[in-house]
Amino acid sequence: MTTTDDRTTHRSVPGARQLRPAAWVATARREVGTRLFLRVAGPDGVEQRDRIHGTPGPRWFPPGSAIRTVHGDASMFVGGIRALLLQSLHPAAMAAVGAHSGYRGDPWGRLARTSTFLAETVFGTADDAEAAVERVRAVHRRIRGTTPDGVAYAADDPQLLRWVHIAEIDSFLRAHRRYGRYPLDDRGADEYVAQAAVVGRALGAADVPTTVAGLADAIEDFRPVLGPSAAARDAAHFLLHEPPVPVTMRAGYVGLARAAVASLPGWALDDLGMARPGRLRRRVDTAAGGGATRAIRWLLAADASGRVTYGDDALAAPGR
Repeated sequence: MTTTDDRTTHRSVPGARQLRPAAWVATARREVGTRLFLRVAGPDGVEQRDRIHGTPGPRWFPPGSAIRTVHGDASMFVGGIRALLLQSLHPAAMAAVGAHSGYRGDPWGRLARTSTFLAETVFGTADDAEAAVERVRAVHRRIRGTTPDGVAYAADDPQLLRWVHIAEIDSFLRAHRRYGRYPLDDRGADEYVAQAAVVGRALGAADVPTTVAGLADAIEDFRPVLGPSAAARDAAHFLLHEPPVPVTMRAGYVGLARAAVASLPGWALDDLGMARPGRLRRRVDTAAGGGATRAIRWLLAADASGRVTYGDDALAAPGR
């Protein structure tokens, strides 16, 4: 028989049965969210985030701007996978990535460098943004080679940089308008393309578009250059079927990858050797992407102290 005192004592003990589920969920959420954040940002991601967001000074882009809305949203995960798949269809871009990026040997390191670059240019001070751009340009100046067909390439070629830029921006924008927490309207989408062009020009890209219509035209301009290759299909197989993702994160990654593939144009799927999804499959894959994106947004909503720091407008805080 349980007395009143016994019941009172039971309720007052920390970790009592009725409190355990909520406490367990909160703890697991913080732990998994922190691991995910550090995977994306790198082992010094928290320090990088605090430096990028906390250093006073003028920025390239003000708070509330379209580029901050896009690059701070969890939809960037879908956009990033899509961008890599689309970029691989340019033979020179794929040759440079295959020979110099280390995407197989150090994929997480490459992701951390990319996320830091995006954060510094979009959220950091103008001085940090300019320094980040110069570091990337210095790397590009050293990258030279030839494609399997014997065509010479240089990573700082303005036209090659143009392709990398428009493939990224098209992918980030499409993913955001589908999966973003606050999807941009048409005016906001044009603002995003124009603001992203500031970064593209700083990196040395030529003739970067400044509107959504111009972005679509730019992709069409590259169609004669793009095409299938063994390297592109190998990269796609790695991204979609051999990702270096822990078992605990595999289901979420599959949802992101399926959404990225579903958002590619039919000609890109043909060149990558992938079947074009039917209407039902596209709906299923889109739903999977939405679920995975919402889960990431929820996981990154708070750090170990409970502060909202990893979510929208801070996701990219940790870069190229």
